[in-house]
Amino acid sequence: MSIYKYFIHFIELFFPKICAACGNNLIQSEKILCTECNYKLPKTNYQIDPNNNKICKLFWGVVDISYATSYFHFFKGSKYQKVIHKFKYNGVQKIGFELGKDFGYVLRDSIFSEIDYIIPVPLHPIKFRRRGFNQSEIIANGISESLNKKVINKILIRKVHTDTQTKKTIEERRKNVESVFGIKNPHIIANKHILLIDDVITTGSTLSSCAKEILKIKNTKVSIATLAVTTH
Repeated sequence: MSIYKYFIHFIELFFPKICAACGNNLIQSEKILCTECNYKLPKTNYQIDPNNNKICKLFWGVVDISYATSYFHFFKGSKYQKVIHKFKYNGVQKIGFELGKDFGYVLRDSIFSEIDYIIPVPLHPIKFRRRGFNQSEIIANGISESLNKKVINKILIRKVHTDTQTKKTIEERRKNVESVFGIKNPHIIANKHILLIDDVITTGSTLSSCAKEILKIKNTKVSIATLAVTTH
């Protein structure tokens, strides 16, 4: 065993790795979730029917999406909602990256392997400075590693800083994100199939607004993948 591994084991005696969902100690081979929580992760398996599922239906009559999926469901107050909150609001970026990698392995064996590039939903610079990272980009990087598709940043941009969507109605959410996104260097994604990434999907308003901008570019297609979908 290398000196580095001895050092890691020594550190973990005092600062053990814990499961992001249940809080139990992780064993060496576990990264974010313990084996039990990973086994019970409520996966959607929407990639099996990628153009006729709950996520797709959010976009019907709104924007022309090719395929759509989410990795898992989370319910309000569930331990898997806590996982998302630790990642998004407590800054545990490893959660998003590792779950993104797992998600990427799932997508690799599906029709989503057809996509050309991955684009994360961008943050406005003001929000990026406050948070210190773009959660969608972290997930996208994890998916990219497993799916072996390139992440492209700074093509889709957020032009306007908007209020949080959390407590808004569907109609308020749609109005809140109208015309807030734009495209730079459109020739880079012309004739390409884009996989648009976000952390959580509720109404699809933000993703719809992003997709509409991408689809203005010649011969582009857009599919959508989010780490989680809210379930009431």
